[in-house]
Amino acid sequence: MRRLVITSVVLALSLGSGGTLAAEEEQPATGAFGPTGSLAKARTEHTATLLPDGRVLVIGGRAKGGRVRAPAEVWDPATAAFGPAGSLAEARGVHTATLLPDGRVLIVGGTVDFIGGPFASAEVWDPVTGTFSPAGSLAEGRMAHTATLLPDGRVLVVGGWDLTSAEVWDPVTGAFGPAGSLTEGRVGHTATLLPGGRVLVVGGDDGDDRAIASAEVWDPATAAFSPAASLPKRRSGHTATLLPDGRVLVVGGWAKEARFLASAEVWEPSDG
Repeated sequence: MRRLVITSVVLALSLGSGGTLAAEEEQPATGAFGPTGSLAKARTEHTATLLPDGRVLVIGGRAKGGRVRAPAEVWDPATAAFGPAGSLAEARGVHTATLLPDGRVLIVGGTVDFIGGPFASAEVWDPVTGTFSPAGSLAEGRMAHTATLLPDGRVLVVGGWDLTSAEVWDPVTGAFGPAGSLTEGRVGHTATLLPGGRVLVVGGDDGDDRAIASAEVWDPATAAFSPAASLPKRRSGHTATLLPDGRVLVVGGWAKEARFLASAEVWEPSDG
């Protein structure tokens, strides 16, 4: 469980020293960072989603003492300031936030704490009204999962704590449906959309601080996973980046307690 906290904090938009609310932006002219407004509420393990109009939507997360946040905020590049953006029906952290083709943002799962278990609920934020509304329920509660926007506008939700299952959210029906099962349950993994609509799921850990070496590919035509070879090194909490030639670069992460990785690997789509 400690590993989840570490990973989540690293992936989140970081808090400054001492839990400051300040955000910073890179200054193109000097290559340096400078202040750019402050959040109304300090938070970590939140999400930050770039909107089509250039604003950034900040949702959920935890405050000092572990209390989760329901109010959302939006950062405006024109004013370099944050403003209110409605409130979640359920305060949550360690969730996912996915920008939809119509400009809305889908928020899936998460948790109120690491004791109470994960949420099955989902919500959608509407940029026109600046409000959240229900978006169906997962068959299983999830936190620290992945959510990947598919070319057809659906969202594939994979894994999470102690889960092998996957589900897909349909924007037409506003509901979740089954999308196959992983051969290994995993958390702290990556899910990368490949050209053609398949999704590569790499590494992660089994929820018990044991990193995984396997990779799997989800096929939208069959809604099923199939093996995609194995990493030479087990890793979790890594990154995976789609390259222009269709390969996927996997960088860093951890292999086991107190052992962090400097190595990188490339997945080749032609032979898997």
